[in-house]
Amino acid sequence: MHLSNAEPSTATDAEASTETELDKVIALGREIVLHTGTHPLSKQYVGNDLACTSCHLEAGTDPQAASFIGVATAYPAWSPREQRVITLEDRVLNCFMRSMNGTRPPNGSKVSVAMTAYIASLSQGQAMKMNHEKPLGPKHVPTLDIDMTTGDLTRGRELYANECAYCHGDAGEGSDDGPPVWGAKSYNHGAGLSRVPKLASWLKVAMPLGDPYLTDQQALDIATYVNSKPRPEFKLQDHLPPADKRGEYNAEPPAAD
Repeated sequence: MHLSNAEPSTATDAEASTETELDKVIALGREIVLHTGTHPLSKQYVGNDLACTSCHLEAGTDPQAASFIGVATAYPAWSPREQRVITLEDRVLNCFMRSMNGTRPPNGSKVSVAMTAYIASLSQGQAMKMNHEKPLGPKHVPTLDIDMTTGDLTRGRELYANECAYCHGDAGEGSDDGPPVWGAKSYNHGAGLSRVPKLASWLKVAMPLGDPYLTDQQALDIATYVNSKPRPEFKLQDHLPPADKRGEYNAEPPAAD
């Protein structure tokens, strides 16, 4: 897999080797995004039955559903939730704690570098515009222009049964066709989608898969119903590795003369 748009050049063997290795890491990152819970490098950090592509559709290449396209241009960014400036790598790793209900992988680890390299590759050629307000890329899901207090559980329950259950299960448990949307194997209360406005806005552009046709009100009603259901609580300390395991220097030292 070669994701570079560069023209052929007269690069030295060393330069060509570096480019080839970068392509391999980018391809590895894409595989982890697609198979986060089962990939040998990432599965130890995942605590549910979701993968990154469960929310970032088509491995983040869907232009509307939590797209990765252009997202790297927005970092470093101020994060109100973390109350500090974060990098793209931070944003990726924090998702393991919340949406994946797992443990934060170490900074600089293979899984972290590969995923960040893949996501960054989808921003090639785009101008950087670091975000001083929120860590959102240029294609972030826009919030629905609707009164969020009008979400209705009864309508949401009926809509879920008719529009969602065939993929996500009558009890939100998931199936071969769709991930779990509540319960122990879904995202926890710290995830962005656990907030009704976030989930409603995402549903509007993403569901049903391949043919999103919900109205704003239908998306809000379903989100209200789904997020009324139980899911894991989020306690930050339960999702952090020990301090001495949060980062690593992953370079190979040169061979001794």
